[in-house]
Amino acid sequence: MWLSLHKPVAQAHLRLLLAVSACSGPVHFGTASAVAAAVTTRGPSPSRGVAATAMPSSSSSPPPPAEVTTNSAADAGGFRLTEPDFLESLMPKKEIGVDRFLAAHPEYDGRGALIAIFDSGVDPAAAGLQITSDGKPKILDVIDCTGSGDVDTSKVVKPDADGAIVAASGARLVVNSSWKNPSQEWHVGCKLIYELFTDTLTSRLKKERKKKWDEENQEAISDALKQLNEFEKKHAKPDDATLKKAHEDLQSRLDFLRKQAEDYDDKGPVIDIVTWNDGDVWRVAVDTQTLEGNDNGGKLADFVPLERKYAIFSKLDACSFAANVYDDGNLVSIVTDCSPHATHVAGIAAAFHPDEPLLNGVAPGAQLISCKIGDTRLGSMETGTGLVRALIAAVEHKCDLINMSYGEPTLLPDYGRFIDLSNEVVDKHRIIFISSAGNNGPALNTVGAPGGTSTSIIGVGAYVSPAMAAGAHCVVQPPAEGMEYTWSSRGPTADGDLGVSISAPGGAVAPVPTWTLQSRMLMNGTSMASPSACGGVALIVSGMKAEGIPLSPYSVRKAIENTAASISNSPEEKLTTGNGLLQVDRAFEYVQQAKKFPLVSYRISINQVGKSIPKLRGIYLRGGIACHQTSEWTVQLDPKFHDGASNLEQLVPFEERLQLHSTDTSVVKIPEYILVTNNGRSFNIVVNPANISSGLHYYEVYGIDYKAPWRGPIFRVPITVIKPITLQGEPPQLSIPNLSFKSGHIERRFINVPFGASWAEFSMRTSAFDTPRRFFLDTVQICPLKRPIKWEAVVTFSSPSSKNFSFRVEGGLTLELSIAQFWSSGVASHEPTCVDFEIVFHGISIDQKVIALNGSESPLLVVARSLLASEKLIPVATLNKIKMPYRPVECNISSLPTDRDRLPSGKQIIALTLTYKFKLEDTAEIKPHVPLLNNRIYDNKFESQFYRISDSNKRVYSSGDVYPSYVKLSKGEYTLQLYIRHENVQFLEKLKQLVLFIERKLDKKDFIPLSFYSEPDGPIVGSGTFKSTVLVPGEPEAFYVGPPSIEKIPKNAPPGAVLVGSLSYGTVSTFNKKDEQNDRAPVSCSISYIIPPSKVDNGKEKGVSVGTKSISQQLDEEVRDTKIKFLSSLKQETDEDKSAWSELVASLKSEYPKYTPLLTKILECVLQKATCDDKISHEKEVIAAADEVVGSIDKEELAKYLSLNSDPEDEAAQKFKKKMEETRDQLANALYQKGIALAEIESLKSGESIEPSAKDIFEENYKELVKWVDAKSAKYGTLTVLRERRCGRPGTALKVLNDLIQNESEPKKKLYDLKIQLIEEMGWSHVLTYEKQWMQVRFPPTLPPF
Repeated sequence: MWLSLHKPVAQAHLRLLLAVSACSGPVHFGTASAVAAAVTTRGPSPSRGVAATAMPSSSSSPPPPAEVTTNSAADAGGFRLTEPDFLESLMPKKEIGVDRFLAAHPEYDGRGALIAIFDSGVDPAAAGLQITSDGKPKILDVIDCTGSGDVDTSKVVKPDADGAIVAASGARLVVNSSWKNPSQEWHVGCKLIYELFTDTLTSRLKKERKKKWDEENQEAISDALKQLNEFEKKHAKPDDATLKKAHEDLQSRLDFLRKQAEDYDDKGPVIDIVTWNDGDVWRVAVDTQTLEGNDNGGKLADFVPLERKYAIFSKLDACSFAANVYDDGNLVSIVTDCSPHATHVAGIAAAFHPDEPLLNGVAPGAQLISCKIGDTRLGSMETGTGLVRALIAAVEHKCDLINMSYGEPTLLPDYGRFIDLSNEVVDKHRIIFISSAGNNGPALNTVGAPGGTSTSIIGVGAYVSPAMAAGAHCVVQPPAEGMEYTWSSRGPTADGDLGVSISAPGGAVAPVPTWTLQSRMLMNGTSMASPSACGGVALIVSGMKAEGIPLSPYSVRKAIENTAASISNSPEEKLTTGNGLLQVDRAFEYVQQAKKFPLVSYRISINQVGKSIPKLRGIYLRGGIACHQTSEWTVQLDPKFHDGASNLEQLVPFEERLQLHSTDTSVVKIPEYILVTNNGRSFNIVVNPANISSGLHYYEVYGIDYKAPWRGPIFRVPITVIKPITLQGEPPQLSIPNLSFKSGHIERRFINVPFGASWAEFSMRTSAFDTPRRFFLDTVQICPLKRPIKWEAVVTFSSPSSKNFSFRVEGGLTLELSIAQFWSSGVASHEPTCVDFEIVFHGISIDQKVIALNGSESPLLVVARSLLASEKLIPVATLNKIKMPYRPVECNISSLPTDRDRLPSGKQIIALTLTYKFKLEDTAEIKPHVPLLNNRIYDNKFESQFYRISDSNKRVYSSGDVYPSYVKLSKGEYTLQLYIRHENVQFLEKLKQLVLFIERKLDKKDFIPLSFYSEPDGPIVGSGTFKSTVLVPGEPEAFYVGPPSIEKIPKNAPPGAVLVGSLSYGTVSTFNKKDEQNDRAPVSCSISYIIPPSKVDNGKEKGVSVGTKSISQQLDEEVRDTKIKFLSSLKQETDEDKSAWSELVASLKSEYPKYTPLLTKILECVLQKATCDDKISHEKEVIAAADEVVGSIDKEELAKYLSLNSDPEDEAAQKFKKKMEETRDQLANALYQKGIALAEIESLKSGESIEPSAKDIFEENYKELVKWVDAKSAKYGTLTVLRERRCGRPGTALKVLNDLIQNESEPKKKLYDLKIQLIEEMGWSHVLTYEKQWMQVRFPPTLPPF
């Protein structure tokens, strides 16, 4: 998704989801008060100092986009809108000619057009999204394509005699008797509600819920304090042990409640989902009692099933949702939105407000489907799974258009699985695909994927008009002319394509979801420009359908590009604005006139003569020798018809005679004419940039049908030439004084970065202005097969001052430095900003790109040079992370069962699930890393790389995809599952042993600083330490990097693991102490150390004591121990098994009477035996087995020995000591198990009277246990909890239990169950509800679906 440091996209990380019913045909979403759903199975040249200008006002151009009223304020230089103008500016449409178009064609308002919104989910309850202008349902379907709302409902239950079922959460739910279910089979699942909500909504709910919880908890604290005070008043100085314990219990209750308040962490209520088939369709009901917070609302049986409608969870959250059913009821998708973004986008495209038509979206008659591609689990980051499923849904619903206001930078343009499938959607299924170009401007080469980099997708830049500035943005004085927003991404692409196709208004006040508790808000970004353009194209589609004009993405794209209004007269601005500002009326006239022409798109492939690769889509000369000499290029034109075009009727007769044009024949020379047939044709272009000035230059070669020149360019070849300046000096530097900036003005400088440069220091000084000024600073360098090297900063000067920065550069590559005054900064002032800037290049190069220490004692030689100027070399290296490689312990390849994973081609997508196991010895921050797949989403041939980390209780701690993130985990064992999808099983087979790394941060105290030496033996002899030196240009210096000492290597780090960190060198020379970056090294490289094999233990050999036992004795003991070991392997499932086991036990007891290890093993087997229906009998068997263990031990001898200290030098004494300690542990365990069994029997007989002697047995047994061990320790503490409980001291029991839980490395469900019982006994209902909700977090019934 679009993520940027300083770009005001409609929220930095588009987050949103939504709710919709699932069916193969249109679905109408109406409002409803119930929370159930019936669903069918779907089984420009700033380098010359030119600011962007507004649309020209020539006679051939449309009128200005907004009318303004002038008065005395206007005469004084003010700007005032009328009320209608103001409303129109909130939802800009005049800018793109919508008013003229609808005045001429009022019925072509989007009717008949269906738009798929690929985004974060549209709220069907939002204002303006219920019906179209002709009364049809606005939203036909809402789908969660990511799986973030999926609920496993494979568990099937049947109702009891009272018509109730046991839900997945364990709750007993009464089913409405009027619900038709012939099979009486109910599929159940559950979901933590916060997993469906946005962070913003969750935060609001947490505050409201905590307020209520705090009130209840404070009341409970007051009661507990009251009881304690009354006790202390009654017993001022309790001497009696019982009274002391009672006082301790009351104090523990108070402490517990106070601790609960301190540790309160609301994970949200759990909702139960039930789905069933009524004989015709699958229906869904949702129980939200826990969300309502009372016993009167949200009950399952009170919900009336809704057919093809949406609902809300509760009035508190006001969040809309719907449900889709897949896989014959085994999976339910609860669809919610996760950000206002998608609803805002949909509102711009198609909202209909019958009472306020000026606030209508661009195409109020159009219908929508919402395809949620933003995954809630990832904060609305898009995933490959979501993207592919969205394309499938768009084809399935026969959509006419797709709008996608998502994207990000990419490694390779026009490449990847999603791009391949998008090409198919456009070429075969004739869907018009429109997408945002990105918000990473103002530098060039900042368009992102897919909108700005893909051949089949129309990329849209963001335009702001004076009316929008005055109205929607509320600026004091708007600019005189329209312009592109400062942050709108610019072309070209890395392979020379234009990048931006057209521009459209990039800001609006549009609808937002109901959970925001407002109806609309202002957002701006190319995310808003894209739906504005999409709505405009929907109007054209509406007209084409009404007039029977064949609909084709090819003809529509040609129409909108060839009729767009120029925003600037500068050719170079085309890289900013694309072909211009969309004009709907002109474009429609174009398609009307061109309806009989072939539906063809020209695909352009270019390569430089003499080179076969790479294949390019434009000519892009960016510095180097290429900008100073003539080059020749071959352009291959290939006409592309839609799939299924007739050979005889369309392909054979196709012929176009084109006149070729160059925008500047002095630089770009071409042939005059070309004849193109279906099989394509090539021609050559000669580019001679030798005599052009330095800076940015843009040219085009285009073909005109000389029989119908009104058609405009049939194809275009973009040619971008950047001629950088070469710097002189030592060090090389560029200083430019007295640059004048006004709002929206951009200055670009292109510099040939000297070879040997590795960082630059940039200084900027502002003067001669009054109001604060905001600047965007960007630098970009382009590297082959890499993402651009980009540095950016947003700087606000509240008064004339200077600021300094440093950033990494790559020597030998052209650098663009872009300085832009933000479009709305300083608009109320008539004073320009005066800027002086200086950029100085420095460099230290080393002969090692990656410094890898191989695990030996040998240091690594590093040679450093400075080619530009004298530089101070001060190396500093620290290892601060460790990476451990893992291979999967399990892999599973399976065909996905649902239609949502069946491609339009009919192929079913296949999933590979890889399971990895890892263990943490201490709490740590870790991050998984898959080198093959990470950091690529659009430029990746695999569509998914989703992972999740869970524990043995199925609790998920972290999820991630393309960009893994750190998660803090406690000590314990964890499972990571990696989920990869593709339709080609052979590709997946190759990944079955995929290597994954777990990267763990070291604690700061464990960071490993490395030492540097001037001698190769320095690490061993400790001499020749290297600290710093001054590098003289042309003279290399060398030093050694020493390995870390063995003592510094982290414990439990296995051989083969890699310690990683960074080696920094060089210092910033121009910064003073006030500069933020003064302490930061300007450049660094990675450094690693492979952990070597562990040292061999040369200690004493361990062996059997000599001469203590005869061979016969040793044999007898081995036989005995084998028999005991064999005992535990026997099963006790059938009566025959049990009988055989009992006989063997009797035989062994007879053979080895009162042998404690044997009796301990028998007790262990009894405990492991499956509990029969007669639980009391089983517990008595445990007691009997425990008594035998206790009876076999001479407690007096044991106590006597344990009171003595053994000689640590005496091996035999130490061995005997170990044996006696084992005996003590066996005794303690038997007493512990007996106590547990006695307590269980009491619990089972809770309705019966218990003899006092039975109670005495438990107490005597407990007192015996405390003689030998700490009964509050982790191993035996449960018995102490039970004892305190049966003594009527639940507060003390809770205190002990909490200590036990905190000391557990992994949560144990039985301890938490006991905690809930104790809380319930004390009547703390608010704490009970809280802890039960946490149980669903700690111990979910199943792992969630991917």
